[in-house]
Amino acid sequence: MSTSATSPTSVTCTSLTFAWPDGTGVFDGLQVAFGPGRTGLIGINGSGKSTLLKLIAGELTPTDGAVKVAGEVGYLPQNVTLDTGLRVDEVLGIAATRAALHAIEAGDAREEHFTVVGDDWDVEERALATLDQLGLGHIGLDRTTGEVSGGESVLLRLAALLLRRPDVLLLDEPTNNLDLYARRRLYAAVEAWHKVLVVVSHDRELLDLVDQIADLREGEVSWYGGNFSAYEEVLAAEQEAAERMVRVAESDLRKQKRELVDAHVKLARRRRYGQKMWDQKREPKIVMGARKRAAQESAGKHRIMHEEKLAEAKERLDDAVEAVRDDDVIRVDLPNTLVHPGRTVLTLGGLELCYGARVQGWFELRGPERIALIGRNGAGKTTLLRTIAGELQPVSGEALAHVPLRFLPQRLDVLDDDRTVVENVAAYAPEASNNRVRARLARFLFKGAKADQRAATLSGGERFRAALAALLLAEPAPQLLMLDEPTNNLDMASVKQLSTALESYQGALIVASHDLPFLESIGITRWLLLDGDGDGELKEITQEKKTEAVGYSG
Repeated sequence: MSTSATSPTSVTCTSLTFAWPDGTGVFDGLQVAFGPGRTGLIGINGSGKSTLLKLIAGELTPTDGAVKVAGEVGYLPQNVTLDTGLRVDEVLGIAATRAALHAIEAGDAREEHFTVVGDDWDVEERALATLDQLGLGHIGLDRTTGEVSGGESVLLRLAALLLRRPDVLLLDEPTNNLDLYARRRLYAAVEAWHKVLVVVSHDRELLDLVDQIADLREGEVSWYGGNFSAYEEVLAAEQEAAERMVRVAESDLRKQKRELVDAHVKLARRRRYGQKMWDQKREPKIVMGARKRAAQESAGKHRIMHEEKLAEAKERLDDAVEAVRDDDVIRVDLPNTLVHPGRTVLTLGGLELCYGARVQGWFELRGPERIALIGRNGAGKTTLLRTIAGELQPVSGEALAHVPLRFLPQRLDVLDDDRTVVENVAAYAPEASNNRVRARLARFLFKGAKADQRAATLSGGERFRAALAALLLAEPAPQLLMLDEPTNNLDMASVKQLSTALESYQGALIVASHDLPFLESIGITRWLLLDGDGDGELKEITQEKKTEAVGYSG
């Protein structure tokens, strides 16, 4: 590990300071530089990863300090929103050049067309090749973005960046909302990138493609050579050494405490002996006085020496403990979410959904089942969940929940940005006292001032945790919980926190996700494939077939 990058720099942040308008600080004098190659920027949620990318991209202005970039920056944010009326060539930024080319081909030789084209005569060929590289060759340049899925929108925005050929490419959680097929395309694009790339991600496979890891923690960046797997090996060794130092420091502290107690006992004995000699007047008064002063002076030095040793031992222990990472775990009790085995929780019958998706036949969810809902981008997973939640009306058929349900969408819009975390949670449990809400929020790692932060200032992971707390602590308690791509925007520590929180949930669970390791970690009991490209049937697949199905569907 080192504290700075050694390669030539293309991005330099000097004494970078940034705080949100409400005074919440993010960086205070951050020094960091990014050079050529692929860098994975990691850190716990709330450490400022996305904020740093926005500062580099010019989306935010530093409170103090400076950001210098050599060349053009291309930035792909976490949440990609495109005007549904835009044509693909407009998103790619080549509409004007295409129009000029077509005018010239049609015989219009006005100089203004040639000026627009410049040297970019092969722009259409390059654009189509880039789309094909990302698996979007079927879209073409004349369709509107309203005809593409959320995952395709991400790749389309990336295609626009690749066409620009920026000197610095910044990607913030680029695999969010991508099925496995789309992820493979993005991985290939990242592998082929030879300029400066900084990517924020919780996707292990993506992070294993980078050349170095920059770990942003407590306002400082530590550098690790190699990919994420190499980083984990080094970090594990560091943490093992740190924990060993804690044990050594604790042992030393116990020793110093014993020695201090022993020293006090010896000094007490000396004082009693000296007093006895004084009382018995066995020596001349002047001699006994001198001996008493010398003994007091010696005792004082002895005491000070042991107290200093004890203080030094405590300081060594504090330093050793600080070196050990403590990523808190959510511990929460949710008895009111209990669903008894055999109870009917949800029935679906002959559903025809908005946007063309269908769920043929009948489907029933009984008891505290845990269902993984998988399917390619655009298959209708989100539409199905929103229909069950009552946010969308089916074209025909019915979706009937028989227990209290809560739905956590990808966009996390269950929170009011103008309210604090505690106010948001209290809105879902209006009968609960403020003290009770705060006590339960503390279990979700929102303690003290953290609970009084406005939702608008939370990081992606913190926002997810607050939204999850609001739904799980709601009254009545949800006995059917539906999560749509819950691990998007979460770092690996937060994914573990989510898994731990769901261990305490005793109701029925439906999770739409492309994250196979996460799905396996939460005890999925049934795997359902929604094939939006086929007959629309909700197909149950076996444990053995899940990898193949996820490979098809994401």
